[in-house]
Amino acid sequence: MLSWILALLSAALLIFTFPKFSFVWLAPIALAPLLIALAREPRWPRRFLLGWTAGVVYWFGVCYWIQFVLSFHGGLGDVAGWAVFVLFCVAKAIHLGAFSAFAGPLMQRWWAVPAVAALWVAVEATHGSLGFAWLALGNAGIDMGIPLRLAPFTGVYGISFVFAMMSAALAIAILRRPRRELLWLAPILLLPLLPEMPPAERGRAAALLLQPNISETEQWTEESLSKEKQRLVMLSLQGALAESQPPSIIVWPEVPAPFYYAEDPIFRGYLNNLARTARAYVLAGIVAHTPGGAPLNSAVLISPEGALLSRYDKVNLVPFGEFVPWPFGFANKISTEVGDFAAGTHVVVSQAGGHKLGTFICYESVFPNFVRKFANGGAEVLFNISNDGWFGKSAARWQHLSMVRMRAAENRRWILRSTNDGITATIDSAGRLRGTLQPYEEAASYTGYNYESTRTIYTRFGDWFALLCAVLAILGLVAARIV
Repeated sequence: MLSWILALLSAALLIFTFPKFSFVWLAPIALAPLLIALAREPRWPRRFLLGWTAGVVYWFGVCYWIQFVLSFHGGLGDVAGWAVFVLFCVAKAIHLGAFSAFAGPLMQRWWAVPAVAALWVAVEATHGSLGFAWLALGNAGIDMGIPLRLAPFTGVYGISFVFAMMSAALAIAILRRPRRELLWLAPILLLPLLPEMPPAERGRAAALLLQPNISETEQWTEESLSKEKQRLVMLSLQGALAESQPPSIIVWPEVPAPFYYAEDPIFRGYLNNLARTARAYVLAGIVAHTPGGAPLNSAVLISPEGALLSRYDKVNLVPFGEFVPWPFGFANKISTEVGDFAAGTHVVVSQAGGHKLGTFICYESVFPNFVRKFANGGAEVLFNISNDGWFGKSAARWQHLSMVRMRAAENRRWILRSTNDGITATIDSAGRLRGTLQPYEEAASYTGYNYESTRTIYTRFGDWFALLCAVLAILGLVAARIV
């Protein structure tokens, strides 16, 4: 009974670590109760069940907003929405179950502290490639000055490693293991020797970020769509022309409206004329199409002369948002486009005057190894256009924002984030929030930013640390089996 209580306690601590609670100081101890339970349990199937149960509770508590998305926007209704959401939690919990099954023998060894942390990172890094990624443990460190210094070197996974090490050490101390096993924590004392994150600076370039606050439930007609396009143009011009230093770029978010640049000459004219009138680049979320007619979630960049410079097609699509995974054909995706979206095939870095910029769309912000490709390709500033309105009034908006902030810290790039109804934000190269707009309001943010060209270790080499952790975890398990 005690083991089950400990497992559920870890699930609760993890839930309270992230928004909507944000008790981030729990991150270094959250795994300790579960690890104590695993150290007490010799049977691997039972360890798996302990971790799997904790995982179900964790995903239920952190991603509760998925039920609303499925029920309301996905058209499943409450009963089916809850059923599919519970099935999602059951599936995602397998990760924590697998970690727990393997962590048990590691907890018996004198190398438990680094081996368990390496195993945690190795499992954590698989979430994106196995269907859905959200909130790595290290995201809790976005406002922790010392641990955050790891981000430009190891990415978020280095911070996860530190927190997991601290939890393992606490578990060992509570189990009254030899104190020498805690010496593995000594390298943490060297973190202050790492370079500090960049100091806060005033942005020298200017941008205008739009937050139009368009309803996700709008039933579009030709008339209402025309009025919406005109409203966004006027909101842009009012914000751009009101400033003594005109913005160099105007950014429209990903919006829940059928905006077609290639197929709609009127909308194309609006965007092109806006760029010419404001004498600024315009970056806008649109729907494009493949040669076969499948929709693409895209972003176009228009020059100040009113010409199309580039188009980026979203590579990482949202399950149930832009496509329906094959086992769930009975569910509806939340997009209003007919048929599943097609995925883009490559990263696009756009030339804008004497600078380069990169744009990633919405959910792509949860993939650190993907976002860093824009900076590695030469982008000096990053843009994140998103529509978080599907989340409703839930903590998912703040969860999403924390991950975008971590991408800025990893790559030392300013990120300008334009959203449909919040949270529109300016994030500097240290991941600091330099300004946000209030959610659920129509507004435009005139904001400063800087171009940065330095490539961090993480920008250059990506998830090298996660791969190293996978190797160390395997070696630790082999050693535990042999010794």
